[in-house]
Amino acid sequence: MVYLSRIYTRSGDQGETSIGDGSRVSKCDQRIVASGSIDELNCCVGIAATCCEDSAVREQLMVLQHWLFDLGADLTCPPPKEGQPGRRLQIEQRHVDQLENLIDQYLAQQQPLSSFVLPGGSLSAAHLHLARAVCRRAEIEVLRLHAETDINRLTTVFLNRLSDLLFVMARTANRNGTEDVLWRPGITNGPMQPDESAK
Repeated sequence: MVYLSRIYTRSGDQGETSIGDGSRVSKCDQRIVASGSIDELNCCVGIAATCCEDSAVREQLMVLQHWLFDLGADLTCPPPKEGQPGRRLQIEQRHVDQLENLIDQYLAQQQPLSSFVLPGGSLSAAHLHLARAVCRRAEIEVLRLHAETDINRLTTVFLNRLSDLLFVMARTANRNGTEDVLWRPGITNGPMQPDESAK
């Protein structure tokens, strides 16, 4: 159980912070950058859940927030040294499997895609697309961490599936894709064009 008696400690004023094993690292350390991206993603998912009109989707997003907190805890703990106990919180294959099951369930109800989709439509869909984009960037930051040190390989798999899930959730929020905003390549007309009649 976490117990916080105060919010500011002044311990990070010199640009360092503590990680899961108690050691101190620079706040610019890639482990901190990666976990910060997961925190940002969690915030975006929280906003998406708040804006979501579908109670079932909202509940799923709230579960995802808990999983993202677990993932963040996973990232902030270096691999245990020999003789030390392992980590208590880790993303596991069951998490990935559940994401894939949800993706399949949503896809079965949606209109087939005939074009790329712009992030928009309903407010709920727009926030889900934003969360998807942040998830893609968070995945890159975690991959950068993986290039430097050993991490749980399922964290990147989880984030890859999560971005796909957020995409199909966004289409669900746009009435299963029927109200998606489709990309029109090379569009030449629209509000950016001058009004010839005004001359």
